[in-house]
Amino acid sequence: MTLSTATLADLPDRIARPNYDRAALRPGIVHIGLGNFHRAHQSWYLHRLFQQGHDHDWAILGAGVRPYDDVMRERLLAQDCLTTLIELDPAGSAAEIVGAMIDYVPIVEGQAPLIAAMADPAIRIVSLTVTEGGYYIDPVTGGFDGDHPDIRHDAAHPDRPRTAFGAMIAALRLRRDAGSGPFTGLSCDNLQGNGDVLKQTLLSLARLSDPTLAEWIATQCSFPNSMVDCIVPATGPAELALARDLGVEDACPVTHENFRQWVIEDDFCAGRPAWELAGATFTDDVHAYETMKIRILNGGHQVIAAAAEILNIPTIAGAMAYCKLRALFRKVALEEIAPHVAPVPGTSPADYVDLIEGRFANPMIRDTTRRVAFDGSSRHPGFILPSVRDGLAAGTPVEGLALVSAAWARYCTGWREDGTEVAPNDPFWTDLSVRANTAEENPAEWLEMRHIYGDLADQPRFATAFGRWLGLIHAQGMEAALAAYLSA
Repeated sequence: MTLSTATLADLPDRIARPNYDRAALRPGIVHIGLGNFHRAHQSWYLHRLFQQGHDHDWAILGAGVRPYDDVMRERLLAQDCLTTLIELDPAGSAAEIVGAMIDYVPIVEGQAPLIAAMADPAIRIVSLTVTEGGYYIDPVTGGFDGDHPDIRHDAAHPDRPRTAFGAMIAALRLRRDAGSGPFTGLSCDNLQGNGDVLKQTLLSLARLSDPTLAEWIATQCSFPNSMVDCIVPATGPAELALARDLGVEDACPVTHENFRQWVIEDDFCAGRPAWELAGATFTDDVHAYETMKIRILNGGHQVIAAAAEILNIPTIAGAMAYCKLRALFRKVALEEIAPHVAPVPGTSPADYVDLIEGRFANPMIRDTTRRVAFDGSSRHPGFILPSVRDGLAAGTPVEGLALVSAAWARYCTGWREDGTEVAPNDPFWTDLSVRANTAEENPAEWLEMRHIYGDLADQPRFATAFGRWLGLIHAQGMEAALAAYLSA
């Protein structure tokens, strides 16, 4: 059965569906970045709220800013913006149709439809999932990258921007001039202090063209920090076939694990849905939750991903089934990451390591090591290196984290140990590959990427360990390096 509003009633009974009248929904949120994660996470929380009969004036308008977003737009519009969510769990799977999104804004050069949608007073939240690398952060300073070509364009042409942030600023200008008030900017990306990062990007860009507007945004808008968590693999032929086996023809179904968490600061300048009724946590201390998640889950992914790729293990569950990689995860997480993570209500860092170990090992989730290893140039400085710095400052071990960095360097040579080629897997892959191949003879060359490692090349305890592990991986292989670390 092809998925659409008209066919909902005819779907197999084992697929849950909206119990609310989607025709009666009204938009309250524009969400930019309609990937799998958003549709399995934020959209699901809103759908659950609608199922309980609440907040039907908070439906989602989907949006994108790049030409390639049109592919997803066409697919979703063809099925009335419905998505099949398939929960994969060894204890039993389930499927449901999520209907929280009701339209997808046209994608055109200059972003006029998106600007108009966000300028509508009915829109009270603009949320984003644009990836960790999408906020125009200077990799050296951690501040705003005002020299990026997209940013320079938006500063010079604020009425026809290229970026999501330029479009948000243009919409806020219209709202200010019309007296219709601000909206909340809500980042849902895996960034420490993601609301603060979004605010920095938006205000820095606005100041380049309209300092007065920037001041209005700073005083009127809000940017709550949030922590988001759900393992959501990419969709490929297997996921499409899985949906068909359930009895639904969905052009973009989403598979996910049986776990979700959303922790948010309650700072919404124009109101918000009652997401707490659907299981979200509102707190003044998002930082503790996000540190635990980013260091142990996101960092844990990086601990095993490059090593698994070198060994040509295609999935995270497969990596966890490989005893040395599972042991690597546990040892690094417990001895080198968890000591620098504070507990959160009801969960200690050690308990969280156990939780993540089980989630990673879920054989039903085909989350690829390639997906997890993607964009290491953003993920390592965001998820791994903060633990390195904490360990150096505290005098605790960093050997395993140095091994993780060495595995990433070896991975970026572009070849696995079985001789198969690694297709480019980072926005800066060419530069990384040149550096990685040079580092085989001179490991210090890798750490001299100051925009990634900062001063860690000057820290003998880390730099020496990194060089030793990289040399061992090249000389004897990944397996030997893992065995040496685990036996120490």
